[in-house]
Amino acid sequence: MTVHMIAPLLPHAQLKVALITETWPPEINGVAHAVFQLTQGLKARGHGVLLIRPAQRESVAVSPADHEVLVRGFSIPRYPQLQGGFPAYGVIRRALQAFAPDVVHIVTEGPLGLAALYAARSLGLPISSGFHSPFHEFSRFFGLGFLLNPIKAYLRFFHQRTQVTCVPSDKTARDLQRMGVLQVAVVGRGVNGQQFDPIHRSVALREQWHATHQTTVMLYVGRLSPEKNLDLVVAAFRELRLSQPLRDVQLVFVGDGPDRARLEKLAPDVRFAGMQTGDALAAHYASADVFCFASQVETFGNVVLEAMASGLPVLAFDDACAGQVVVRDQTGWLADVGHESDFCQLAGQLAGLTRLHDMGQRARMRVLRMGWLHPVMQLEAAFERARRGQTRPESKANTPDILNMQRSETSCEGVVK
Repeated sequence: MTVHMIAPLLPHAQLKVALITETWPPEINGVAHAVFQLTQGLKARGHGVLLIRPAQRESVAVSPADHEVLVRGFSIPRYPQLQGGFPAYGVIRRALQAFAPDVVHIVTEGPLGLAALYAARSLGLPISSGFHSPFHEFSRFFGLGFLLNPIKAYLRFFHQRTQVTCVPSDKTARDLQRMGVLQVAVVGRGVNGQQFDPIHRSVALREQWHATHQTTVMLYVGRLSPEKNLDLVVAAFRELRLSQPLRDVQLVFVGDGPDRARLEKLAPDVRFAGMQTGDALAAHYASADVFCFASQVETFGNVVLEAMASGLPVLAFDDACAGQVVVRDQTGWLADVGHESDFCQLAGQLAGLTRLHDMGQRARMRVLRMGWLHPVMQLEAAFERARRGQTRPESKANTPDILNMQRSETSCEGVVK
């Protein structure tokens, strides 16, 4: 599997892009961050952008979009900091008619995304979609395994009705094709090597963790949620302590989520740093010594790039982002997917601090060229594929009643900027 590096700047047609997403900063998750970065990149490349999203309690200081249409949002169960968007079909359709986009890009498959799908199809607009979260796999971790097949059927239904589906990794492309979605395009992720840099290492922060210069600090960054397999991270931490009893080791969790209270009871010896952003997040990465990531249901996992850019070797499964960028025994350690005992065994064999530092330096060099320009150009290529596969407008008879019922009463119908 190859890693896409930045390609030379190529001539491109300037497009009008309507982008619909149910997650956007200041929400803290990989999809919101990636969509924001890609939108910034599209604007920098001269494209016009209409952004349709739920209204949020807070807004980013400066939006990269030319125009925004906000619809009413609702809190997602167990994730009150995240929002979904009501299916304001009429609002979306009128916005698309007024903006007349060359392509409609639907980032998320929720109610707002579904309404946008039908609105765009009714107008005969070319559509690309994004597949960023394997929700069918997540269901198993919340006691909802019986929903796995219905959710897969819905995702297949949704993405088969767009001209191309954008995925963040080759692995996810193969998974989606096995589900029956054949028209896929890889649009990777990037990392800001200036923001995530070993120079942000903080002695004061390490002291807060009760870590000296001789302490090995294992770090996890991300959502504290069952699908992230954090019990295995704790088990790996305990394995290192057991196998190397004379070694001073600390484990730090950065993030928040529905599993935090349970994890705090399970592992009182773990440091919980809560949600971190900006410079504080960069300092938390740089102040650790090794990054531990045990999820096996990722479409990508941008935190792996951020950790490596911060000078950390990575312990993970041979999957998604880690499978693409981590070189075994050079920039980290990889266990085969499903082999959790091997994951713990690798943790117990972690090298000393001097070798961890050397591996971290190699990890940083490995990802430094992985900026956001190349993913933006990949997205442009996906848009062109969608335009070539454009369909005829659908009749209103093919639009579900629930969508026709959604009008401005379900929206904060306003164009910002």
